[in-house]
Amino acid sequence: MTNKGLLFVVAAPSGAGKTSLVRALMRRLPNLRFSISYTTRRPRENEQHGRDYFFVEPAEFERMVANNEFLEHARVYDNCYGTSRAQVESLLTQGINVLLEIDWQGARQVRRAMPECRTIFILPPSREALEQRLRARATDSEEVIARRLRDSIADLSHWNEFDYVVINDDFDRATADLESIALGKGEHLIAARSEVQTLVRALLG
Repeated sequence: MTNKGLLFVVAAPSGAGKTSLVRALMRRLPNLRFSISYTTRRPRENEQHGRDYFFVEPAEFERMVANNEFLEHARVYDNCYGTSRAQVESLLTQGINVLLEIDWQGARQVRRAMPECRTIFILPPSREALEQRLRARATDSEEVIARRLRDSIADLSHWNEFDYVVINDDFDRATADLESIALGKGEHLIAARSEVQTLVRALLG
């Protein structure tokens, strides 16, 4: 009988560098499978349907919600995102470890549905770094940047709902920290450690 796979949930405030870290982790651990989310937003220039997201119309998304097809779903910045329950359960049953890259609201829903999942929150090293990363997305207006910064700071307050916290002050070290957790060696990265509490106080200012 195949051992069931483990489900890892990674969340972060916008601008913490989550997507880049997750991609680096997937390159290091080829046996870890990424769960592809469904979304109602339009594809960006370099994105492909079925690789980055499953891009669907709002009506199709609502149908899936009504049929309880999502393990979690949320509205984020005027668009909807959701994780297919069938996709995740199929991979776990095959003994494959699965990684979800979602927001804290989605993580809360997944924890309720699958309490055995392991949840990881990524923090920026400082408020300045967070704002700098949000500004690096040159596509956003000043108004959008201000809103994203406000929302990111609000999202930070949910760090203590997670099992582990990774601080993205050095990209390679943060990737190694994520890898440690995925390999079951992340005891030193538990969310409740004092280093995290000190950083959060500074971030929330």
